[in-house]
Amino acid sequence: MRKLLPLFILVFPLGLVAQEPEWISFGEAIQRNGKEPKKFFIDVYTDWCGWCKKMDAATFQHPQIAKYLSENFYTVKLNAEMTDVIVFNGDTMALVQSIGRRGTHELALRLMNGKASYPTIVYLDEQLGMIMPDPGYKSPEQLEPVLKYLASDIYKEKTWEEFMAGFESELKSETPK
Repeated sequence: MRKLLPLFILVFPLGLVAQEPEWISFGEAIQRNGKEPKKFFIDVYTDWCGWCKKMDAATFQHPQIAKYLSENFYTVKLNAEMTDVIVFNGDTMALVQSIGRRGTHELALRLMNGKASYPTIVYLDEQLGMIMPDPGYKSPEQLEPVLKYLASDIYKEKTWEEFMAGFESELKSETPK
C-alpha cells in the first residue's frame, strides 16, 4: 500500500481529483432555500440520455465546476421520467404517460417551458422564479461562463455579449492536459 500511495498522487494530483456537487432533491432544495437563499441549478435528465451521462462524467465532475456549483447553487437532479408526485407552488404534478415513450413529469415540462429536451439545465432565482432553461450538453468550458454570469447577478445588468467580451476562464490553469 505504501508503494501505491506515491503512484496514486502522481496519477491523481491533489485538486484535480474528480468530485461532484452535492445533488439534492427538489423538495430538499426548496427547504434549504427557506433558510439560506441561493439560486437553483436543476439538471433535467433521463436514464437513457447519453449526453446526460457524458455531462455527469465530464462536466459536473470537473473540480472547479463542482466547487462553484456547490458554493453558489442548490444543485438538483430531476429525472424527467420519475413517477413521484411533487407539489410545487400549490400545484400537484406527476408523470404524464401520454408525453414521450416513457412519459414525462409535469414539473420537468414546466421547468423546460414545455419543450422536452435532454439534458436541460434550468436556473431558478432565490424566489424560485425562472431565470432560464438551457438545453443541450455543456462542457466545463461552456458551462463556466454561464454559471458566473447567473450566480453573480451580472445577467441583471449586462447582456451576455457584454459579459463574454470581458470574460476570462479560470479553468485553463487546472484543466488536465
